[in-house]
Amino acid sequence: MAQGSGVRRHARLFGLYFSQYAKARLEYRADFFSAVIASFLGTAASFAFLLIVFSRVPAVRGWKFEEMVFLYGFSLIPVGIFNVFSWNLWMFADRYLIEGRFDRVLLRPVSSVFQVLFESFRLESIESIVTGIVAVLWASRRLRLSFDFGDVLLFTIWATAGGVIYIAIFLGLTATSFWIEDRIGISPPVFNLMQFGRYPLTIYDAWVRFALSFVIPFAFASFYPTARFLHRIEFGKEFWAVPLVAAISLSIALALWKSGVARYHSTGS
Repeated sequence: MAQGSGVRRHARLFGLYFSQYAKARLEYRADFFSAVIASFLGTAASFAFLLIVFSRVPAVRGWKFEEMVFLYGFSLIPVGIFNVFSWNLWMFADRYLIEGRFDRVLLRPVSSVFQVLFESFRLESIESIVTGIVAVLWASRRLRLSFDFGDVLLFTIWATAGGVIYIAIFLGLTATSFWIEDRIGISPPVFNLMQFGRYPLTIYDAWVRFALSFVIPFAFASFYPTARFLHRIEFGKEFWAVPLVAAISLSIALALWKSGVARYHSTGS
């Protein structure tokens, strides 16, 4: 009963956090829409790269253009979910630890990781989610893929699980800031590796495939979730493992966070 009450309380707090931040963000609409346009142009440039590649070759390691668009479009959805909620992770070491704001977080009777994740949002990244859905629908039509209610439900759950994997990975990396006192942290170089998960694993060497699957599981956030929908039966086991990988990744990240908070010492400011 107490656990259920806690979940409802945090869900209510999330709604309040999000609505208040959205109201404040939309007060400056020109700035917000310019950020949305900039985000969309970046996404469009990525699709333009695919178009240029496939204008020269009909397929890449057995992957057709439409399949690549489906994969890339799907990858934008969990990335978009991650980007919406990851804003404070990038600034955690500088804003919360070095400037001493984490003391304020610990004084509140709410989970510290909940506060850090949901005190601010990157609303313009919702564009990535919408663009990804449009790309998937376009590719599905060209590939003559049919989706029933069960497929839509699986798609939604697996895309959300992909977002959880991204959040868990970078939450764990952010937690290392409790040990590594640095304004930037170790997340930026790992962030660049996310691009590898947006393309078929089969185009990479074996060591890259292993790293993206079992070291930093970006492939479980983007590539493997598309296996069932694109009828790639050779990746069926990995497809069904996606929610499990999400749960394990989040558990490890939360354990690291809890351990980091336990050793945190106030700046005294």
